[in-house]
Amino acid sequence: GQAIDCASVGQALPIEALQHMHRMKTGALLEASVLLGGVVAGASSTARAGLESYAAAMGLAFQVVDDILDVTADSVTLGKTAGKDAAQGKPTYVSIMGLEGSRELLDSLREQAYIALLPLGPSAGRLRELADYIIGRSH
Repeated sequence: GQAIDCASVGQALPIEALQHMHRMKTGALLEASVLLGGVVAGASSTARAGLESYAAAMGLAFQVVDDILDVTADSVTLGKTAGKDAAQGKPTYVSIMGLEGSRELLDSLREQAYIALLPLGPSAGRLRELADYIIGRSH
């Protein structure tokens, strides 16, 4: 994923390629964390499939929010240089889909995450809260 990211600077990627790259970066880290928690908790195969889908949606959502914040927040709030992605010519969800399209994608990813958690029932409450936190974060 990181190699794709470095090789993509200055290029216009199709949305599918951008999603593939982020699934191999942030998505893979979140997926491993979520699935390991499910394994330790003794989750069924159905629950694990739901956790996998949830993690995939949240991995992409984290990056979409990051891309939105890069163009809408200031450097002090972010704790890093705002606008850095555009200045470096990195492909982002905002550069490909626009700000409104990126926000619509976030809504879709939240819905996907919620649906993926249905097999876990009430025990997925914290994961739903985590989805809301990831999507609603300001830095």
